Amino acid sequence: MSDLFAMLNLEYDGSACIIGTGPAGLMAADVLSQAGVQVRIFDHMPSPGRKLLRAGIGGLNLTHSEDAERFLSRYTPPSTLIKQALQAFNAQSVRHFAEELGIPTYIGTSGRVFPTCMKASPLLRAWLKRLQLQGVKLELNTRWLGFSGQGELLLNSTERGEMRVRADATLLALGGASWPQLGSDAAWISQLPGVPITPLRPSNVGIVIHWPASLLKHAGQPLKDCRAWRSTGGPIISGDMILTRYGLEGGLIYALGPLDSGSTFQLDLRPQLDETNLRNRLNQHRAGLSLSNRWRRAGLTPLEMDWLRESLAKPDWDQADLVAHTLKNLTLTVSGTRPLREAISTAGGICLSHLDEHFMLNTYPGVFCAGEMLDIDAPTGGYLLTAALATGYAAGQGALQWIKKGLSSSLGR
Repeated sequence: MSDLFAMLNLEYDGSACIIGTGPAGLMAADVLSQAGVQVRIFDHMPSPGRKLLRAGIGGLNLTHSEDAERFLSRYTPPSTLIKQALQAFNAQSVRHFAEELGIPTYIGTSGRVFPTCMKASPLLRAWLKRLQLQGVKLELNTRWLGFSGQGELLLNSTERGEMRVRADATLLALGGASWPQLGSDAAWISQLPGVPITPLRPSNVGIVIHWPASLLKHAGQPLKDCRAWRSTGGPIISGDMILTRYGLEGGLIYALGPLDSGSTFQLDLRPQLDETNLRNRLNQHRAGLSLSNRWRRAGLTPLEMDWLRESLAKPDWDQADLVAHTLKNLTLTVSGTRPLREAISTAGGICLSHLDEHFMLNTYPGVFCAGEMLDIDAPTGGYLLTAALATGYAAGQGALQWIKKGLSSSLGR
């Protein structure tokens, strides 16, 4: 048994059903099965971990190496419950977990942590193999429909039809509503009557900005090493983004979020130069050069030149100090966000106040929740995956203690 889970080595048996094969559900299955619990995992999709695999297409960002205090500050709304879960299963725990599966990791220049293979599929294969060896039963093409009046799970399998299943503990890890084609369709909202749920909304999603035609022709162009900050204040964010036909997307934009319709933010396209240096570059030109050539010799890109022409009145194009200030202080107004189905993640979900300290629903004894279906949010950078793993680990421990308590009572201990 791995030392990561050695503390859970109990002499009790029991059964648990987990709904959802994302990172939170698989982590809970790992916790429970390593402690000897009989675990069945159900998922309505034909294969497990689809969103995890999708997230790994560009290089699976497992977690982040920044200091603990800053790491914890990334999560909103502030929550003691989530903080405790992230302290118990932190960024180092994530790396240790991956390495136990035979997946070495490294820290990138941005501080983000990746598997050396830069893919999700080797980690998922190794994880599923370990769960199989631990006796976990994976049942796909099976949708959870809620609970019966007797507390049984109502399930519908494409192969076996309707089923009723009873377990000592149930753990829900059904995700949010982003990328519904991968399985997270938020159907669970109607299946938990009486549970307060903050409305789901898109997070880490592209924003809508109505570009003029001169900027639309640059759609698809990446903007590297920029800085941005909200007009209302807050931290200055550094990163990259992409100008799209509908607006902007990318890590820099996601880190600013949520940006609702009417929000404004400032953008610095040239953070490597202060205004004085940028102004001096703009003033260094030979007499007779056209404006475009002067800007080009100062290092401005065609996109920056078109952006300046849209942002400044024509008489101001020759004012080097004003041009430099504008490049470093562009003001953008958000007209909206892209749909929830296009978002990387979902904000909103089950209110944390409706969970006890073990992630069990107050009104559903023996039912635990984890992952993106909880009302927590964070930017990209490994924070979302870490939260899924940490809450899955915490909820798995909670379910284990519930099972232990129930078996102890049945044995008269």
